[in-house]
Order: sequence, then structure tokens, then C-alpha cells
Amino acid sequence: ATGEVQAKLALASKAELDAAVADAAAVQPAWGATNPQRRARVMMEFVRLINRDMDKLAEALSAEHGKTFPDAKGDVQRGLEVIEFCIGAPHLLKGEFTDSAGPGIDMYS
Repeated sequence: ATGEVQAKLALASKAELDAAVADAAAVQPAWGATNPQRRARVMMEFVRLINRDMDKLAEALSAEHGKTFPDAKGDVQRGLEVIEFCIGAPHLLKGEFTDSAGPGIDMYS
């Protein structure tokens, strides 16, 4: 650590933060009503983008935390593994009841 400033970022104002929270709250009901398979597709696109930009993400992580590039890349990879596990979560819902298996569809098995 050299003490050198790497970057300066503006903080969000309280109004900007409140607007972001309000926007998230407004769209949450629609996201909550989205079936697990469609949610998984959104997450698969997230995985694709992370894989595409893995080196850039690892470089940023390395610069921010002082990690070596291979170590930072490993952290990004571990994050991907968590996302991939979450993508498979709908399969863990198999059982007696699956809420929102499809639009307006609940499933008993």
C-alpha cells in the first residue's frame, strides 16, 4: 500500500438513495410474481456478462483490495459459483408444493 489515491467517487444524495429504494420497491411485486425459470434466465445472462468481463472485474478487485490478479480472479470465480447455485435453486423447490411455478400457477406434486 502506497497511500496513493486510486479514485474519487461521488456519494449518492439522500434523495437519490430514496429514489432508488422506491424504484426497487415498485418493481419487486412483478419480480416476485416471475416464475423461477424466468428468474434463472435473468441470472444466466448475469453469469454470461461476468464471464465476459471477468478480467476487468478481477483487475478492479485487485486495485481496490491489493490482491494479486490470480487471487482476485479466484474471488470472481467463487462469486460465479454462488450465482450458478442460485440458478439451480428452482430444482430444489421440487416437493409437495411449488409457489409461482408459472404465471398464476402453483404446483402440487
